[in-house]
Amino acid sequence: MEEAKKEFMEEAIRLALENVKSGKGGPFGAVVVKKGVIVGKGVNKVTTNNDPSAHAEIMAIRDACKNLNSFQLDNCEIYSSCEPCPMCLGAIYWARPSKVYYAATKHDAANAGFDDSFIYDEINKSKTERKIPFISFMQEESQIIFDAWKSSINKIEY
Repeated sequence: MEEAKKEFMEEAIRLALENVKSGKGGPFGAVVVKKGVIVGKGVNKVTTNNDPSAHAEIMAIRDACKNLNSFQLDNCEIYSSCEPCPMCLGAIYWARPSKVYYAATKHDAANAGFDDSFIYDEINKSKTERKIPFISFMQEESQIIFDAWKSSINKIEY
């Protein structure tokens, strides 16, 4: 692994460790890199921000998108101190970076009390078997929203 990649991962790990030592969040850090420059940084701020979506990868994606003035991370790489959870995985795919590097595995995270395997299990269950019920109603009425989107001349496709 080239030296620059090692430095970016070291920064993600440093951010995670600093976050733990400060007592301000969980043991996760991430950076977004474009053309060899860090354009976004994030640490876990779930408990600090009272925001269950404030995972390190998502915070880094938000920071990078703000700094790049873009909703996509074209030609960017994400370096995460840990393998992304299902929520972060979804955000990463929507952001469309070219590559993701991670240090610790989801098994390492589970051993530290951050087990997301139940989410993977829930995704594979039918909606009626999930721990939290997912109930669809007013589907027909909601189609007006997508009709408006499809005919909008102001939309920015993503």
